[in-house]
Parts: sequence; C-alpha cells; structure tokens
Amino acid sequence: MPKVIISEFMDEAAIAAELAGFDVVYDPGLVDRPNDLAAAVAEADALIVRNRTQVRGALLAAARDLKVVGRLGVGLDNIDGAACRDRGIAVYPATGANDVAVAEYVLATAMLLLRGAYGATARVAAGTWPRNALMGREISGKRLGLVGFGAIARETAQRAAALGMAVAAHDPFVAEGDPAWNPATGPVQRQALEALIAQSDVLSLHVPLTDRTRGLIDAAALARMPKGAILINAARGGVVDEAAVAESLRAGHLGGAALDVFDREPLDASAGAVFADVPNLILTPHIAGVTQESNVRVSAVTAAAVRRHLTER
Repeated sequence: MPKVIISEFMDEAAIAAELAGFDVVYDPGLVDRPNDLAAAVAEADALIVRNRTQVRGALLAAARDLKVVGRLGVGLDNIDGAACRDRGIAVYPATGANDVAVAEYVLATAMLLLRGAYGATARVAAGTWPRNALMGREISGKRLGLVGFGAIARETAQRAAALGMAVAAHDPFVAEGDPAWNPATGPVQRQALEALIAQSDVLSLHVPLTDRTRGLIDAAALARMPKGAILINAARGGVVDEAAVAESLRAGHLGGAALDVFDREPLDASAGAVFADVPNLILTPHIAGVTQESNVRVSAVTAAAVRRHLTER
C-alpha cells in the first residue's frame, strides 16, 4: 500500500476522496518538526507540501523511496527540482487552482489602499467624523502594472479591466504576438520593465524568485514609481527589498503597499521590526492564494495528481 505523507494543511475531504486506500499520514505540524518529518518520509512514496516544507538536501536524502511530490500551490522554490529530476521524482503543482484567490487579493488590497477610508472605526465611534482626512482615491481610471504575465496576472488583468483600470504588463517570456495580450476584456499593453514601473499607479508582482528577480524592486525601482503609487507583492519574498518599501512609505513616496510574502517566513522579531509603525502598509501571512474555496480546489487537484501517479505507473 503506497504511503503518503502530508506535512502542511489541506482540505481533509480531498484526502478522503482522492487518497482512500493509501497509507496516509496527515500531520500539518510536521513542517515545524524536521526530525519527525525526516523519519516520516523514510518509507514514503509520496509527499504533499505547501510552501514551507523544504524538499531538498537532507529531507530528500531521507526520502529513499519517494516517487512523487504534490505541491499545494504553484511556486516551486521550496523544492529542489533538479534533484527530483535526477532521481525520477515527479513534482505536481496545483496549477490554476488558486488563480482567482490571488487576483481578488491584489485588487481588494489595491482598492483598500487607494481609498484609505477603512481604518477609522474607533475615531468615527468616538464622534471625530474625519471625512476630509479620509477622502481617498478611486481605482477606476488608474493604471495597473503587472510584473509577469502568467495565469494569475491574466486573471488579475481581467478583473482590473472590469473595474475601469488601464492594464499593462512586462513579461519577456510572453511573445508580442501572443493572444494573451488581447483578452476579451480589452488589450493589455506590453511594456518594458522600466516604463511599467515609472507609469503604474498600482504595481503588482507576479514572478517567481530567481537569481534574476531577487531584489528586482529595490530602493531605486521604488524611487522611479509615481508618487502615491501602490505596490503589491503576492508572488515571492525576496523579489522586493522590504526595508526599502518601509522607508518609501515612511517618506511618503509610496502611497501604500501590501506584502503577502517575505524573504524570511514566518517573520521573526528581527525581520518584522523594519515594519514597525509604517503607515499605509498591509502585511498578510502568505495567504493571498488561500481561501476556503481555493483550499478545496488546490487540495483536490494535488491529491488527484498524486493518486494518478501512484496508481497508473
């Protein structure tokens, strides 16, 4: 009977429906107990993870019989793809299953930061009535810049167009003649990165963390953004210089920022200190792609892929 180890949270109904008949160990706390995890994978045929379990080095060495890794999400920077290929270990991301969740996160945070009216509950209840101070901006008519134009960015572009935004994107891997630039909701302008940064009212990142993208949005890039612009990173930590974002917000150049991903996750007291008392900042714990609905979809897609791999070979 194939053995499946699940080291992070997923939808239990998907486990029951797709992995029935397998020897399943579902322990979402394993990710925080590396010795227990290494022992658990020693005889595992499959390992299902989110983004925190590091499938590389000692863990891969301990998983002597591993045949397949299911990734509850789309980013693969926590998985040593080359080592998996060398050993014939298949890796299945849940491509497309959380696109809507991330797209909605991007636009919801952009609207919240542009409008700026939603943090006044205590003052309104106390009778302060700060109407003039809370006169924010509309998203309609603003320019959305997408760094990367894959599936999630395209979902974001469609929803942004419906809200009246002009949309542009930079992606050297999407050819100029690709039909993705002309969706039914209206054309997306293909731009060079420098121009995109300089002209976007809202800049949203949709790139993996690679040697080329690490530190892509640094202090110099932030300085080129229009004054009052909004930055959203729901892609990968390390793409953005977090200290530079905090400084730009404090200086009043950036109008707002939402960071869902960080160079070090979870943030510890030292890494989080840079964000203390920074205005117009939203921090969330790598949750943009995780909703009740997307968790069901991601879990089902991943569990089904693992089942197929173990039963059809």
